[in-house]
Amino acid sequence: MDLKKLVAITDHFPNCASPRKKVVSGFGVGFVSFFVFLFILFSNSCFKNPNSDNKVFILGFNISNNTSLTQLQQNPKILVQPNASNLDISLRIMNDTGKGYNNNSGLLPGTVKNGSFNEISAKVDDFKDTHLIKLKDVEIGNGSGRSDGLDEEDHGKMAQKLGKVGSSFEECDIFDGRWVKDDTKPYYPAGSCPYVDKDINCYLNKRPDDEFVKWRWQPYGCEIPSLNATDFLERLRGKKMVFVGDSLNRNMWESLVCILRHSLKNKTRVYEISGRAQFKKRGIYAFRFEDYNCTVDFVSSPFLVRESTFKGENGSLETLRLDLMERTTPMYQDADILIFNTGHWWTHDKTSRGENYYQEGNHVYPRLKALDAYTRALSTWAKWVDKNIDSRKTQVIFRGYSLTHFRGGQWNSGGQCHTETEPIFNASHLTNYPSKMRAFENVMHVIKTPVIYLNISRLTDYRKDGHPSIYRSKYRLMTLKQQTSTEHFQDCSHWCLPGVPDTWNELLYASLLKVGRGSWKR
Repeated sequence: MDLKKLVAITDHFPNCASPRKKVVSGFGVGFVSFFVFLFILFSNSCFKNPNSDNKVFILGFNISNNTSLTQLQQNPKILVQPNASNLDISLRIMNDTGKGYNNNSGLLPGTVKNGSFNEISAKVDDFKDTHLIKLKDVEIGNGSGRSDGLDEEDHGKMAQKLGKVGSSFEECDIFDGRWVKDDTKPYYPAGSCPYVDKDINCYLNKRPDDEFVKWRWQPYGCEIPSLNATDFLERLRGKKMVFVGDSLNRNMWESLVCILRHSLKNKTRVYEISGRAQFKKRGIYAFRFEDYNCTVDFVSSPFLVRESTFKGENGSLETLRLDLMERTTPMYQDADILIFNTGHWWTHDKTSRGENYYQEGNHVYPRLKALDAYTRALSTWAKWVDKNIDSRKTQVIFRGYSLTHFRGGQWNSGGQCHTETEPIFNASHLTNYPSKMRAFENVMHVIKTPVIYLNISRLTDYRKDGHPSIYRSKYRLMTLKQQTSTEHFQDCSHWCLPGVPDTWNELLYASLLKVGRGSWKR
């Protein structure tokens, strides 16, 4: 900077040079020079990216000496809040209008969103460069695919620079985050729960590694509470919770039953009402927790809508009635909490081909795309919910699509995952946000009943290590070589228990607390 130009301030402010103002000329020069210096500093700090309309507004902050402004300038969407401490800064993702980004789930007012502003508090000095995710690493975004203009690499850089999360879980998207190592997991010892289906009990099926159970989901913007099973049961006292859907919802149901059961001193006080201990057959199952006068049920309904037959000119056809709900609805419409899902059965041969299978009224479509049929089925579900569910009594939840990890083929063509022992760490290896979940979000535009969306698609996509693969009951006594040579159908869809569905239930618990209705008020 030319100091002569800075000192010659009187050329632009002649009053400061007036003989009548000599008494204050020194003070005036210093005073004005100070503001000119601030102006030049502000102008030279690149607060506006020349290639973007996005701006950084710095309202006032203190920051440690070893933190440069360039660290803050690398992302053009940071608002530094005033009155931050010497080491801490608070951040909020902003768009060009100055409004914060919220969860881009597509849900309308009246539905329960996952969060509003994605906010964090962070310590700049807490950054450690590592590909493994430590508790201090954070990112910003939402779990349904990026909508804030930043790619995954940008979010990773933000995470590395910003460090520790800080805001409460009510204020952030709890489905946007990373898996962190946690040796306190799982919620119940492997092999301890008698209600885990044999084919997903990887411990009893002699899976040799156990690191896959020692991961915890860490949202980028906040901490979420661990699932307090005693508190969960107390809030469920006198109530009925029902999981409705396919075998992945059964996976989640078994997980929750095991978590809650493990908290009981007298475990004989929980039992399946009909006395059954295996739950793979289509049907209705109910666990009663005697001390809390509550039940946690599962109703098998893989499509949610009705499987049927149609008598045509050439004989009977198996069809799927997209316009009618499954006949099991009377078994759960009085529930206090309903957790729905559907998805995986829509990928099977008959449903994916869509030839002479989908029916509405007396019309069978010669051909209909599976995604179109899925959307129609969800619309039928939404209409049924609005007509039959009393939202003053019942909390409706929809669990998102659980990603699969078949490599080298599909579930019925040699797809494998048995060599996977770690999660995905590089987010660029994740798949796109499932089209089925975009269809669900579109249906949410018309539903009137409040719905909690458990958006678990992205967090499950990381967990290629969590599937039973070859460690299933009928291959338990085989050697690894025998298992891999004889097992054509590996299971890379369902999840070992203990395992990933325990986290789904942790997020279910957090979501119910976050909404805070009825017995879930905090």
